[in-house]
Amino acid sequence: MATDQKNNHSKTPFFDPMLPRSFRIVRFQQETAETFSIELKPVSGQKEFFFEPGQFNMLYVFGTGEIPISVSGDPTKPEVLIHTIRAAGNVTRSMNNLKVGDSIGVRGPFGASWPIKAAEGNDVIIVTGGIGLAPLRPVIYHMLAHREKFGKIVLLCGTRTPKDIIFHKELEKWYAGAELEVHITVDTALPSWRGNVGVVTTLIGKAHFDHSRCTAMVCGPEIMMHFTVQELQKRGVDNKNIHVSMERNMQCGIGLCGHCQIGPRIVCKDGPVFCYEEIKGVFTKREF
Repeated sequence: MATDQKNNHSKTPFFDPMLPRSFRIVRFQQETAETFSIELKPVSGQKEFFFEPGQFNMLYVFGTGEIPISVSGDPTKPEVLIHTIRAAGNVTRSMNNLKVGDSIGVRGPFGASWPIKAAEGNDVIIVTGGIGLAPLRPVIYHMLAHREKFGKIVLLCGTRTPKDIIFHKELEKWYAGAELEVHITVDTALPSWRGNVGVVTTLIGKAHFDHSRCTAMVCGPEIMMHFTVQELQKRGVDNKNIHVSMERNMQCGIGLCGHCQIGPRIVCKDGPVFCYEEIKGVFTKREF
């Protein structure tokens, strides 16, 4: 089953995929001690940024470098461009030191999207680990905006500790509502934690969905996705209905440099979202 869209820039006139456009930070949100979200507006030119859930941008910090980051905002609001980032390297730490009013370069959007169109009429199970909720948050926005097109929507989130949970307010809102089923777990609990404890795969057995008409979307560390796929298979979900988002050393964004190749696939061009059936032979293999 193919993903819905790849490298669609049809709504962006005169797009040069190798030329960063200048965006200004208009809002900075610290999500956790290591994770933050930035809201961007273009400095000049087109005021709307169209993307498909699952696509990513190359973000350039002037004088430091460039990194691939999935868009984490609402695809139904193209006037707002949001990325959620974990400060883990030179570029991301430098980005974490930026302030409202500072500028960064943006190239994109690039890559394949989550199979939202193919999921219509199905139950949908979303499984995230770490900050894997960020690339899947646009999917949730889209499905809630078109709730009548989908069956049950189940969101399973796993993090290291309660302090590492991102998007607290939204998760509380979704948990309290009736439009989707939400389960959250942590690897290590604090005394005040009253929720689930354990890896996110332990939640799959508690989730309510029809495996015969289910689309699964999984994002997180590769080892977590590996065991999540195994648990979904035990529940009877077909490989063709399981989709994962791969992370590799993407540098060009358009499939030219080859840094993100896994087997015959180029992650930045053919992914980052893949149907598990298409990549099961190379899934979890380390890059060299």
